[in-house]
Amino acid sequence: MRGKRAALCVLVLALVAASPTVVCAEEDIEVISSAATVQFPYAITFDIEVQGPAPIADIDLLYTVESASLVPIVHRVDVEFVPGAQVSASWQWDMVESGGEPPGAQVEFWWLVEDAEGHSLQTEAATVVFDDGRFAWQHIESGEVTLYWYQGDEWFAQALLDAASEAQAMLSADMGVSLERPVSVYIYGSQADLLSAFIYPYEWTGGLAFYSYGIIALAVSPGNLSWGEGAIAHEMAHLVTHQAVYGPFGLLPTWLDEGIAVYAEGEHGARYAPALTVAILQDELFSVRSLSGSFPADAEEALLAYAQSYSLVAFLIDGYGSGKLVALLDTFQEGSTADDALKAVYGFDVDGLDALWRESLGVEPRPSPTPTLTPTPTLTLPSGVGSFSTITSWLRTVVIVGLVIAVLVVYWTVRSMRRTRSE
Repeated sequence: MRGKRAALCVLVLALVAASPTVVCAEEDIEVISSAATVQFPYAITFDIEVQGPAPIADIDLLYTVESASLVPIVHRVDVEFVPGAQVSASWQWDMVESGGEPPGAQVEFWWLVEDAEGHSLQTEAATVVFDDGRFAWQHIESGEVTLYWYQGDEWFAQALLDAASEAQAMLSADMGVSLERPVSVYIYGSQADLLSAFIYPYEWTGGLAFYSYGIIALAVSPGNLSWGEGAIAHEMAHLVTHQAVYGPFGLLPTWLDEGIAVYAEGEHGARYAPALTVAILQDELFSVRSLSGSFPADAEEALLAYAQSYSLVAFLIDGYGSGKLVALLDTFQEGSTADDALKAVYGFDVDGLDALWRESLGVEPRPSPTPTLTPTPTLTLPSGVGSFSTITSWLRTVVIVGLVIAVLVVYWTVRSMRRTRSE
């Protein structure tokens, strides 16, 4: 009988090869159905129906999000259900609690099932794509880039795809870095549509790059194509750069990360030039060290931060060649600090870069900070009091005079009391 059942399992697997969630175990636990349903952007619901020769005692769901990771993370959920010979179980991944996933994220999942007699079954892995099904997406491809859009004609989409390809070509020619993994770009027709695709977006968000997923999401309307071409080049540069420094230590200073991204915009990056010009004339440039972390929240200051970052990267490429910039990225990948990385490749640290860059702009060197000395608390003594022996002598004199005064006071007090009694 077991041989017939095994043969039946093989037949079933052959018939449902397109549905990889069905696996027959030797003990005849069978999966009747398995599915994952997307409710974008809020949830994914996983369902399974299973039966066995003995009551089903335990069902676990295992899932992992496909992304670049040094250590793959597998989540395991103990799914609740009512035990029985044939059961249905369901679990919902609530994105409101976890923070959400980008459109196009791929989730791989499988099930572990056990019955009361110890028989077990592990299904083959299946994949569900976290698609934004609210729009009628079209797509075009070029090399490793796939662009999805739903508003505008194919010429509009092709122009954006060409901008992404041009950015890749420039990064490869000027900096020797190229795309290493596929990229998906989602073009939303408005900012409102883009914001509605995420659980906790910032109100000013116009585009997002998810480095480990290889996904870009941008809000570009057909009437705003020029901005979109610059934005897609910018975000592509972020992906290429982060792929180049991928590893446990590849943390870049913000000025370098954003500077490369603005550099990749080409002529579209010209919008940052006025802010830099004004800051040069007024000598109000940020220090390079201050641009290593988060950029300012103020819009005008943030614009200057981007402008300076572009200028710094252009200074390094024009003055020292693209080969050294590639070497700098490699040094960061190995875990060097900004000071050590710059010293190793260029021979100067962050402050040295600041000084040389300012000089190239015709700006006076940044004033060196004047050391601030903390005054040591001192005891102010009468004139002529200095050494320890002098202090001791002075204190002795004070004590003696005080004792004499006290004795005199007591003497005159007693004498006055006696006079009073005699009278």
